[in-house]
Amino acid sequence: MTLSVRAKLLLCQIPLVLALVLLSVLALSTVSSLGESAQNILHDNYRSVLAAQRMKEAIERMDSGALFLLAGQRSAGIDQIQQHRKRFAHELRIETANITEVGEAEVVRKLHAAWEAYQHHLDSYLQSADTDALRTRYFSDLSPSFLKVKETADEILGLNQDAMVRKSDRARLSAQRWSQSTALAALGAVGMGILATTWLTARLLRPLQQLGEAVRRIGSGDLETRAQVTGHDELAQLATDINTMAEQLLRYRRSTLGELIAAQQSAQSIMDSLPDPVLLFDTAGRIVSANQLGEVLLGSDVRASTEPLAALVPALRAAVMRVRGHVLSGRGSYIPRDFGEAVAVQMPEGERYLLPRAAPVYGERGEVEGAAVTLQDITRLRRFDELKNDLVATVAHEFRTPLTSLRMSIHLCLEEVVGPLTDKQIELLSAAREDCERLQAFIDDLLDLARLQSGRLEMRKRRVCVQQLLEGAVEEQRHTAMQNRVHLQLDSAGPLFAKHELELDPERVLLVFGNLIANAIRHTPTDGIVTVRGCEQGDWFRFEITDQGPGIPLAYQREVFQKFFRIPGGHSGAAGLGLSIAKEIVEAHGGEIGVVSEPGHGATFYFLLPHSAPEATHS
Repeated sequence: MTLSVRAKLLLCQIPLVLALVLLSVLALSTVSSLGESAQNILHDNYRSVLAAQRMKEAIERMDSGALFLLAGQRSAGIDQIQQHRKRFAHELRIETANITEVGEAEVVRKLHAAWEAYQHHLDSYLQSADTDALRTRYFSDLSPSFLKVKETADEILGLNQDAMVRKSDRARLSAQRWSQSTALAALGAVGMGILATTWLTARLLRPLQQLGEAVRRIGSGDLETRAQVTGHDELAQLATDINTMAEQLLRYRRSTLGELIAAQQSAQSIMDSLPDPVLLFDTAGRIVSANQLGEVLLGSDVRASTEPLAALVPALRAAVMRVRGHVLSGRGSYIPRDFGEAVAVQMPEGERYLLPRAAPVYGERGEVEGAAVTLQDITRLRRFDELKNDLVATVAHEFRTPLTSLRMSIHLCLEEVVGPLTDKQIELLSAAREDCERLQAFIDDLLDLARLQSGRLEMRKRRVCVQQLLEGAVEEQRHTAMQNRVHLQLDSAGPLFAKHELELDPERVLLVFGNLIANAIRHTPTDGIVTVRGCEQGDWFRFEITDQGPGIPLAYQREVFQKFFRIPGGHSGAAGLGLSIAKEIVEAHGGEIGVVSEPGHGATFYFLLPHSAPEATHS
């Protein structure tokens, strides 16, 4: 019978499965044994220990009631005696029904006798009305009987506690034996399973090695090579398919020029069917092909024009050249960060927003032979995004009035304007006020972000000293750093920076610093260091905030500046708007923002501002 590759793979796993089953049986046996030992301790002795303790407590309370009678509190004393007399009798019955240890029955009989004697003396004591008679009966009869009952209950308690210790020791020794046996069995089972699986896998991989060698030779250009794999399973069928492919490639290589032209026309038809303009560039940056929408956008035949990109609007031409240069420089595909990179273009059907993206075109040997630039039409997506932003801003604005009223009401209550409060009420109202403050800050962030993105937030720019800006940013977060036991330090050139000035909105840039520094403090461990620094970088001024936190995985570094994004498994206290607001403010100043990080080695957030800031787009 011929086995399929799937069946062979499953067969390779059987030794490990058997090892896991064996380990599971041993583990279940160990857990069951330990659980049974613990259950025996609880079932046999814990109830007796609890009953003995409760009997001691009841007899002591009865003795206290008897002393109440001596003190003249007859009614209270009798009530207490009757209450705990029933309780003692109840616990005595429980102990009598739970005799589990050698000698315990004799002690229980002794306790019954002492209890009967105590009850007899107690009844006589309660019938005495004279204080002198009460005192005489208490010290001569009742007190010795009380001590006898208590001592006997102590004997039961000690007997069961000693038994619990012995059983616990036995359970511990049993657990050690089971652990050693399980460890030895695990080592043996895993070792045998690995050996068997390795042997079976090696047998299964031999045909794959033959197939790999054949594919490598075909890939290098030797189309006469054939894969020699015997059998009737999937690998043999794959070998047949590879041989068929090699034959077809050989025929294709020998095909006529007409067939090549037909293939080229087919490829052009596929490009023309794409819903977005597509431009193909060679390594020199020249357009070698375009689909129909691309030619419509360029306004001419790309092959007949010496400078086809000249027909594009300046913003779109600059965007196309930027992404083309990114790909041709060997940095891989270019994927836009967000809709903000889209370019508005007037077309016959109206204004459209085109988002450029690019991918490399590879040759047979894996080298980059060109770049394919796609201008994706995101007009509808952009409008949906604008509607979403408007909706968020409207909802946040509508929240402000009831939230302000709620904050004022809580403040008046905490000031006790409407009446005094209990400590618990103050605690609850204080927590509610803190939640309202967080919600207010969140709504303010939403509104600021909406204004920034819509261009309605006014930027009040003026000349600001770089050194003073850095010192002010650090001092604003000094208290937060002390609360989190984090060292916050400023690393700057001191007097050198005091001579530098930048044209910016200090309030908004301090908000950027505040978000980045607070974020660094939140992710830095206790006694860690957060460093703020600034330096010149050509025509830019670069600011950096470095922490000693866990770092940011590479997969999330492009997404941390998106709205409401939080790294999975990270801190959950923030709303995910701080970095998005910082990005909008920096870009409103004509700057750039980014992050450099390696997991486990902290993160450095940076932003660059130009020496001569351009006119803000947000006005």
